[in-house]
Amino acid sequence: MKKNKFKKIAQDVILTEIKSLKKLKTSIDNDFQKVIETIINCKKGKIILSGVGKSGIIAKKISSTLSSVGTPSFFVDASSCSHGDLGQISSNDVLILISNSGESSELRNVIQYANRNKNIILIGIVSKKNSLLYKNSDLKILLPEVKEAGPGNIVPTSSTIMQLAIGDAIAISTMKQKNFGEKEFKKFHPSGSIGAKLKTVDDLMLKGKKIPFINENVKMLEALKIITKKKLGVLIVQNNSKKTKGIITDGQIRRISEKKGNLDNLKVKNVMTKNPISVDREMLAAKALSLMNSRRITSLCVHNNKIKNRTIGVIHIHNILENNIQ
Repeated sequence: MKKNKFKKIAQDVILTEIKSLKKLKTSIDNDFQKVIETIINCKKGKIILSGVGKSGIIAKKISSTLSSVGTPSFFVDASSCSHGDLGQISSNDVLILISNSGESSELRNVIQYANRNKNIILIGIVSKKNSLLYKNSDLKILLPEVKEAGPGNIVPTSSTIMQLAIGDAIAISTMKQKNFGEKEFKKFHPSGSIGAKLKTVDDLMLKGKKIPFINENVKMLEALKIITKKKLGVLIVQNNSKKTKGIITDGQIRRISEKKGNLDNLKVKNVMTKNPISVDREMLAAKALSLMNSRRITSLCVHNNKIKNRTIGVIHIHNILENNIQ
């Protein structure tokens, strides 16, 4: 077997697909703008995607992506539409049909059904301008004809890469138009690595009675009892007006006691570190972890609406690491 034979094949496949994507990029025109506006303005109906074979798989993926970024949609298999699933498509819906040739027999009944109902907007994503799908679509995205990777130009590769890319372009366009950001994205991705990346300080922090508050005028003898009881290795120091004035950590107590000896009769305010670092509750937990690492600390006070002297929570480095956030 020739050395690096498969490496060369892989590189050729990828190069062929890159060329197809470059052609796709230059083919985007004003029709794409109309497609996005139609999807965004679909308020009374549903967004439905459909296709057959490989195109059907791509359509299902695009539907999933749209739903995850704020445009609810679902996939209908075009083959099943001839056996009752046309009932899922109704007035005011936007139907996106994806097909390379635009001539698959399974599409005919779907196209005819959409055309008979004037309140269904049919969007065709297709590579053949003289095809049934292209001619009968209300809005059209014409994909450039490209060379498929592999021998014989017969395996759907470059064509499906373009379909996937145009689907991603549609999803991101609608996402940006709707100002769908990290906060909204997080609602639809509560689990997995994406969910972990999007967790905020508010999701993980200690709240209410779990916050280890202590008054600045309390003696250190009492403070030592509280820090031992709370088992967090930290105390948040407040004045009589409940404003945060400082922080005490067990490591800090050890270092000071080594220098000054017995601290029992000292007041907390004479030992604490003033003006502790506080972060907003909406900060990503990953960013809070980075801040802890850079400052070489293990806990942060948490505030809301820029009111830094009103602590509403405490986040410890262990709270973050336990949630597999790095």
